[in-house]
Amino acid sequence: MATGQTDTIAAAATPKGESAIAMIRISGPACLSLCKAIFNRQANPEPRHSYHASYQSQAGDILDDVIYCYFQEPNSFSGEDTLEISCHGNPLIVARVLEDLIARGCRTADPGEFTRRAFLNGRIDLTQAEAVMELIQARSDKAIQAANNQLKGAFGRQLGALKDDLINSIAFIEAYIDFPEEDLPKEQKAQHIVRLQRLIDFCSRLIDSSKYGAFLRDGVKTLILGEPNAGKSSLLNCLLGFERAIVSEEPGTTRDFLRERIIIGPHSIQLMDTAGLREAETGIEMAGIRKTIELTEEADIFLLVLDATLPCPALPDEIRQRLNPGNCIVLQNKADLGNIVALDAEFQAFPNILISALNRTGIDTLKTEVMKLIDSSFSSQEDDLILVNARHSEALKSLLSCLVAARDKLESEDPAELIASDMRGALDAIGSILGRIDNEAMLDRLFSTFCIGK
Repeated sequence: MATGQTDTIAAAATPKGESAIAMIRISGPACLSLCKAIFNRQANPEPRHSYHASYQSQAGDILDDVIYCYFQEPNSFSGEDTLEISCHGNPLIVARVLEDLIARGCRTADPGEFTRRAFLNGRIDLTQAEAVMELIQARSDKAIQAANNQLKGAFGRQLGALKDDLINSIAFIEAYIDFPEEDLPKEQKAQHIVRLQRLIDFCSRLIDSSKYGAFLRDGVKTLILGEPNAGKSSLLNCLLGFERAIVSEEPGTTRDFLRERIIIGPHSIQLMDTAGLREAETGIEMAGIRKTIELTEEADIFLLVLDATLPCPALPDEIRQRLNPGNCIVLQNKADLGNIVALDAEFQAFPNILISALNRTGIDTLKTEVMKLIDSSFSSQEDDLILVNARHSEALKSLLSCLVAARDKLESEDPAELIASDMRGALDAIGSILGRIDNEAMLDRLFSTFCIGK
């Protein structure tokens, strides 16, 4: 990692490969002198203004025609003097510019080092720093929205308010540690129990939101179920828009399961096509069916594909128990063949759609129903109250445990020292989320997951 913030770092902030434009970012105390030397300037550049110039190497060669912009500390992303150079997106040009910057005394930035410096310089808290990577890796509109809210500091502000309430309660409790003969006033004690309960409720809501956060990170896991030849693989291909699964009239063609991602509205969907459910004739097909049953525990929603011309099949009990009108859509496929058989009574309460995977009839309706199913599951979920980070979820569980212990001890009139200890444990958990900690190893591990140039 970095040897310190007195050195100047440089890296390409755009992906490798050919492009119209590539951007090189430089951060550190040498930015102003580099700007003058490279672009032959006498006067300081005006901060936050773009300039057109030729990039002249230390050897006197013109490397490219560029646009550059200087940001004066602390008003930059990293909180340091920063120089951003936009050149043509030829990898050779980018490499030559970076080589020249290194020759002039810059150091190649480590993964995530610009964002790490922004955090260490107080420009952002740790939740915002982590949101940068969440935003880069977001796979749906909803995921982008949640990451943007975190990047704007919504989560950090909520935790900051929680921390302030907790500090007030700690101050109240610790006032009695030096005076053990004094009893805690019942009226004030009741007020602080209510305050702790409010914090517990808020923390619980955040933890509950982590499941939705998993949906945003991984996609809503959607399991396609049905008998052989009902049209599961045809449906997968239809939704994907290309031939991903083998379609055959021979039963048992799909023996393993397939995973693919699609976007439906603002949601990322992880489709899982499975082996057909029937009395298997071969060992490998039986293994595929067992895997289907295992995947029902992992899935968030289900698409039950039925052959509309045949009676409803009997499903294994392990699968039937997982299906309900709130997580399953029944699709009567092959509607184009006519002679549609009525649904069994047990499925009539489920959302059901007549479709033809062959000619795409009903597919738009299916997509609408999938969006409704997902949205109805999280209709009360506030966009700025979504945990998109697994580390935060674990820290909040520790926080919740400390808050509950403190409340219980306060209600039981335990010694003030024990109550204060639990409250301080809760405060430490908040600090671990926001980054108010002295843990270099944790920061090294966290920022190492970032891409170079960020």
